Amino acid sequence: MSIAKIFQSCIALILGTYGAVAQAQNTELRFVTWRSEAPEVWNQGIAEFERQNPGVKVVSEIGPQSSTQLHDLLVQKLKNRDTRLDVFVMDVIWPAEFASAGWALPLDGYFTAAEREKFLKAPISANQYRRQMFGVPLFIDAGLLYYRKDLLEKHKVSPPRTWPELVEAAKAVRAGEQDPQLVGFSAQFKQYEGLVCNMMEYILSNGGALWDETRMVSALGRPAAIAAVRFVRDRIIGEISHRGVLAYEEPESLALFTEGQAIFHRNWPYAWAVANDREKSKIAGKVGMTPLPGFDPGTGVAALGGWQIGLSRYSTKPDLAWRFAAFMTGKEMQKRIALATGRAPTRLALYDDPQIKKKIPQLQSLLATFKQAVPRPTTPVYVPLSNIMQRYFSAVLALPDTDIDARAALAARDMNRVLDLLRDRQAP
Repeated sequence: MSIAKIFQSCIALILGTYGAVAQAQNTELRFVTWRSEAPEVWNQGIAEFERQNPGVKVVSEIGPQSSTQLHDLLVQKLKNRDTRLDVFVMDVIWPAEFASAGWALPLDGYFTAAEREKFLKAPISANQYRRQMFGVPLFIDAGLLYYRKDLLEKHKVSPPRTWPELVEAAKAVRAGEQDPQLVGFSAQFKQYEGLVCNMMEYILSNGGALWDETRMVSALGRPAAIAAVRFVRDRIIGEISHRGVLAYEEPESLALFTEGQAIFHRNWPYAWAVANDREKSKIAGKVGMTPLPGFDPGTGVAALGGWQIGLSRYSTKPDLAWRFAAFMTGKEMQKRIALATGRAPTRLALYDDPQIKKKIPQLQSLLATFKQAVPRPTTPVYVPLSNIMQRYFSAVLALPDTDIDARAALAARDMNRVLDLLRDRQAP
């Protein structure tokens, strides 16, 4: 071989090696998430992951704050088999849908049984579909009742154990305060997924159900569910709230409470930190928290909420995507998120962490609530079922003269049509 050809071969080898190195040093990992209340914590975590993985650049795509809108964005990307999408956050109700559609990557080869034992059982269960894992729990939510501790003490009213007691307590405090701006109760009654969580808590605490998971038929038309919905319409909204709550999601309902304009408030655990932040809340230091009431003492039900991290089946970098998901749901990141936002971790060991116990002492008392929180039924057709329930609940709560029985029958009919799809799948 001539000297010229040897020289050319060496140059080609050098350029090829340089190109491969350059490509390795510019690996892009795309992460779709929502806008956190503490973005600096997420940004710091991502920067740390990039330092630990030289040549990797995590590109965060911030989706809508609304769970419903974020779901639609992810579905569009996954339906289109977008190979640029690698990692995404999931609401607790999405894993079964994403798994059934073939969009989420099964994680059993990465997320070992031994590692799963380090997490709370409820969110682990919510991430399973047909005995496979499709998400890693990031933080857990469960419905809680917040109240104005100062006002209840002032008027010698005990924290309510039942929903009827809550109504009477709110009326007694309002009568004593004589403040036309003060409402009895603030919660999430807008037509969106949060409405289903709220109404599920009333229905299940009255002995009802959203649907019968054995027979695969709607339970909205049964007496227990009808009575619970009527109670919310006639006594909660009709007597102690104002009609503005029909347009409230979490931020609006919490703002009413932190402005000192509501006696009772239903929300997730993060609301404690906000309500007691003297820069954000007019009632800091005056807040109490207790499990949600039931229709009888001891029958309260808290809806399970929370978020997970999942991997796209169409990612061309699944091993790297898993490393990122494992890092973001790891012990250190969950601790940072908890300390910055009050979000409850899903890793059991963090409930004994000294820093968390000092800054968020209420989390220890909430552990029993998290262990008993009730998930919405796991099904790949949850979204259409939720849409039907949202329309039904919204219509009957907003219109005082609506025939609840008739509306419930129509909603049940539509739900049964969706549930028929599951029966057809299960047929031999």
